[in-house]
Amino acid sequence: MNIRRWLLAIAATAGFALLVTPGFAHHSSTPFYDSSKSVSIEGTVARFMFKNPHAFLYLNVTDASGATAEWQVELGAPVSLSRTGWTPDTLPVGMVVKVTGPPARTEGATGVLGRRMTRADDSPIVSGGRVEEVTPPR
Repeated sequence: MNIRRWLLAIAATAGFALLVTPGFAHHSSTPFYDSSKSVSIEGTVARFMFKNPHAFLYLNVTDASGATAEWQVELGAPVSLSRTGWTPDTLPVGMVVKVTGPPARTEGATGVLGRRMTRADDSPIVSGGRVEEVTPPR
């Protein structure tokens, strides 16, 4: 095979890899969260990380015995949240929110995939936002 064919084959392979690789970049939440269960928590915002690839919310949640634990709430991509009116300042430290969603699979973990989130009074987080839980198709 001459050098020209080798270069064409390498360029075609590299081009194909560049086009296909982003499709494998996103992952399912199934390995991390148990969609057959649901938890509901209410807590005070400790910090809100509005960064790629997913935004994360950290809440101080007090249980029935009075013990406080920090819960991690995984949210969508910041670009998707921005399209519905969210900003890095949407959830200020000290704000009380309610979150419902599937819990983390790891035994003893304090994590949840945020599927429904409201203010303490059950109003939407962003003006005009919906508060119903959106369950992905199976």
